[in-house]
Amino acid sequence: MPFYHPTPGVLSLAILGSVLLTGCSSIGPKTVARDRYDYSSSISDSWKRQTLLNIVKLRYLDPPIFVDVGQIVAGYSLETGVSLGGQVSSPRDNNLTLGASGKYTDRPTITYTPLTGNQFVKALMTPLPPESVFFMIQSGWPADGVLLASAAVVNGLKNQDTSITGVTPPDADFLRVLELLRNIQRSGAVNLRVKENPQNQRTSILSFRSKDISEATLGEIRELRQLLRLDAEAMEFTLTFGATADTNRELAILTRSVLHIMSTMAAQVELPPEDVVQGRATPGMQEEATGKAIHRLVRIHSSKEQPKDAFVTVPYRDSWFWIDDRDLTSKRAFAFMLMLFTLADTGQKETLPLITIPAQ
Repeated sequence: MPFYHPTPGVLSLAILGSVLLTGCSSIGPKTVARDRYDYSSSISDSWKRQTLLNIVKLRYLDPPIFVDVGQIVAGYSLETGVSLGGQVSSPRDNNLTLGASGKYTDRPTITYTPLTGNQFVKALMTPLPPESVFFMIQSGWPADGVLLASAAVVNGLKNQDTSITGVTPPDADFLRVLELLRNIQRSGAVNLRVKENPQNQRTSILSFRSKDISEATLGEIRELRQLLRLDAEAMEFTLTFGATADTNRELAILTRSVLHIMSTMAAQVELPPEDVVQGRATPGMQEEATGKAIHRLVRIHSSKEQPKDAFVTVPYRDSWFWIDDRDLTSKRAFAFMLMLFTLADTGQKETLPLITIPAQ
């Protein structure tokens, strides 16, 4: 009985289908670089939008809601198949069949965790640990910006504060302390280290070098001691949480919570004028009305149309709120807010650090 011989074209097509469907390499490794970039960018953008929205909502006395991305599982599957068959019945009725199938599935699973209850209190309403604030300064963040945002009182010197009734201006000596700390930080004379005593207790030490620094910096260190009412002869100062120090060998810092810092930023949002006139939002910081300079943490604009050149933008109450992409100070403040979420004290209290300032 004669057999059917497939033509070269049909045979080539069968071989090609088999190679394509059965010889493919794994798709997993090729998705790593793309997925890490895409998910990282998406999480970053969504975090900025969520933070901006909650800051604006606080100005309208609207409770903030935070939802964290708990887990991302990206799953891919590729199923392929190829079939080749034929039938021989007579010289004229021979036939050949070729079939191929494929199925690609992209099924990511993303879980979200609302920040509520005890977790909300710890992350947003607990004051920042004083030692964490100084570790941020040591890591390179500007001392004046960090303390302007995170410190309410330093050794009795008060920062500016906001409430539903208005703004309390900062003490002049408080602003001078921030300026001195920033200058000392720039000189490289500030140093933070951790030591461990025989009882295995870790203590942070903040010191100011007295060698190989300029006379101007030494003079600023002496002035800093005077403004903070610190002992001129003491070598170490215990860092404590509070508004005032018990002795002249303590540096007491009353830190703010993340929610308090966000409320301060909310007071600086530029709102549509009618929302304030109609009593829909609190007055906030109005420099023109008070005649006093405002020490801004962030500048948030508002407009009826979506801006084109914005670092982050979010719609709320028929308006767009946004930060200019050219506003480096406000962009740094947003990065600072991300760091503050990680600094929130959610664990057990640790031994408070010491601050060492050489006597001159």
